[in-house]
Amino acid sequence: MKLFTQKSAYLLSLSFLAVVFVPGALAGKAESFTGTVSDAMCGAQHMMEGDPAACVRACVQKGSKYALVVGDKVYTLDAKDKATLDTLDKMAAKKVTVKGVANGDTIEMSSVTPAQ
Repeated sequence: MKLFTQKSAYLLSLSFLAVVFVPGALAGKAESFTGTVSDAMCGAQHMMEGDPAACVRACVQKGSKYALVVGDKVYTLDAKDKATLDTLDKMAAKKVTVKGVANGDTIEMSSVTPAQ
């Protein structure tokens, strides 16, 4: 009794290759984005009167995520490490260049530097 026919062995091999190679092909490519550091709640329009940087910091302290405003587009920034979060805090409402992988409206960050 054969457990695998030639056709089922072929399909199994194809499935294995798809599992191994497709995620890498679908993974986004790292890009650079230059814009202004904001927060996801306010985006480009800060709701608090006064200093936009203070608004960003207050919104983040209340649970909003950092965001990057690039023209008319607002990206939520997915920052994992404390050093990156500290840099974003210092750069609130300033122009920066973020490197990372965009997935829809979110950028998975790898670095942030002041814009030139």
